[in-house]
Order: sequence, then C-alpha cells, then structure tokens
Amino acid sequence: MSEEFLFLNYLLECYATYRGITASKALEEWDEHGITQMIYDSYWEYHTERIENAFEDINSLLATGEHAW
Repeated sequence: MSEEFLFLNYLLECYATYRGITASKALEEWDEHGITQMIYDSYWEYHTERIENAFEDINSLLATGEHAW
C-alpha cells in the first residue's frame, strides 16, 4: 500500500475520533461532499503539519468545498 493510502486511513480514524463519529460516517460525509480525493491529494501538506491543521482544512472543505489555506 502507498504511503498516501496508509496516511489517509490514519487521518480518517483521527478525524472521526476528533468529531466523535465513526470512521465510516466520516468517509461517508467526505464522499457525499466529493472531497475524499482532495483530501487524498493533500497528503504532502497534511502529513508534514499538525494533524489539527488537516482537521481545519477538512472542515473547510466540508463547509465550502475550498481549502482553508
């Protein structure tokens, strides 16, 4: 498996815990908003910063469809 895929799974689990929902529910939200690929493609930014920065960006993607930065 690629580093990106492994990190996406890690990020998904962490984000779900942060939100107090299941990982499957978080992934369902990402898919419904069409942002799963955007999150996957942000691997290089997300894995080099605080995980909370990724959460902030994902929340922005969910709310507006745009990255926070």
